[in-house]
Amino acid sequence: MPDHVEIMFRPTMLNGTLLYDFACVFWNYDVSDWSTDGCSKGNASDGLLRCFCNHTTNFAALWTYREKYDYAEALDWISIVGLSLSILCLVVTIGHHIKENFQINSTEETNNMNSKMAQLCIYVSLLAFIITFLSGVHNSSRQNDAPVEVDETNNIIPDSDERVEPDRGSCTAVAALLHFFLLATFMWNSVYSTLMVLLFWTDSGLPPHWSIISHAVGWGLPAVIMAITLGATYRVDSPLGYRQEEFCWLAVGDNKDFNFEKPMFWAFVLPVALILIYNIVMLVLATWRTNRKQNSTKPSWREILSSFSLAVLLGVSWTLGYLVLASEGTAHLVFSIVFCLCTTTQGLQIFILVTARTPSFQASVSRLVRYISSMKMNLNKRFHNLTKALRKGTGSESYRDLEDQQESMF
Repeated sequence: MPDHVEIMFRPTMLNGTLLYDFACVFWNYDVSDWSTDGCSKGNASDGLLRCFCNHTTNFAALWTYREKYDYAEALDWISIVGLSLSILCLVVTIGHHIKENFQINSTEETNNMNSKMAQLCIYVSLLAFIITFLSGVHNSSRQNDAPVEVDETNNIIPDSDERVEPDRGSCTAVAALLHFFLLATFMWNSVYSTLMVLLFWTDSGLPPHWSIISHAVGWGLPAVIMAITLGATYRVDSPLGYRQEEFCWLAVGDNKDFNFEKPMFWAFVLPVALILIYNIVMLVLATWRTNRKQNSTKPSWREILSSFSLAVLLGVSWTLGYLVLASEGTAHLVFSIVFCLCTTTQGLQIFILVTARTPSFQASVSRLVRYISSMKMNLNKRFHNLTKALRKGTGSESYRDLEDQQESMF
């Protein structure tokens, strides 16, 4: 007679899940609960869970699973190239913006300085978001999909059905920073649009303490929303209530289904939707007031282009994100590609529509081109002289002159 009974179970795994661990148990009527007394577990191979018990009763295998994530890679290259271009363009834009707009000492330019400061904050927050996104959006400590080696000596009943990797802190910090910087970009867009409307509609200028109020709204309100979201949904032992596992961004829902109770909706999608609606209203009012002041019934091409550049600053391209959330199948893929192209190149769009069109930037580029051209002509002239000297070389003295000319080139 064998001293134990071998039982085999074939687990039925949900779609998108993998076996993580299991325990061999029996139902203990004395305590009305599962117990591992007298049972041990074997290996888990060929889709079978092997259990061994030294008694006969009601047996079961309790297993825990983990999510199997399909990591998105189709849009990686578009994102990397677009965001890299945006970083370069935003650095140039910020440098030019500071150089040209923050050397005014006249008190008569206070309103203009507030406008330029709001624009600068938009550029800085967007640049910080892009740098943080590129450097840390992929969770470096995420679980992989490799098969787990079951510990046959450890027959412990799991605490829950789903295995969640313990939080190491870095991914949650990146998610919080991304949440803050992106909300700050949108919030500063609102500050900028409000400022434009006030300047167009009133002759008395901005309200008192506008600078303090604008910074409190632009930086403070996103920080408050981020802190409330983090405090309400984050737990060290269950970080996925706040963020995703595969990407360091706000939690969306289970099995990729959008969940309105997750922070992605009420802490980001909803606030951004309200901000975009507000910004569009401000944009319409500002454009209409500009045309009224110019006594023009039909806006010029320059006015249309100016309104379009303002619309880019107000985040109109992000409205495509709502089409991504609302679509499925082929339409979802198309909207995802268009959304990725529009948002990752937003720094490039700002550079083309705002910075590159300014006369001061064009003048700086012209000076740089003339300088490079003059340097090239000078180098060509020196090279020509070196060639002539080499052909006429008459001894060591010529070679010495040749060396002096070579040194003068550098």
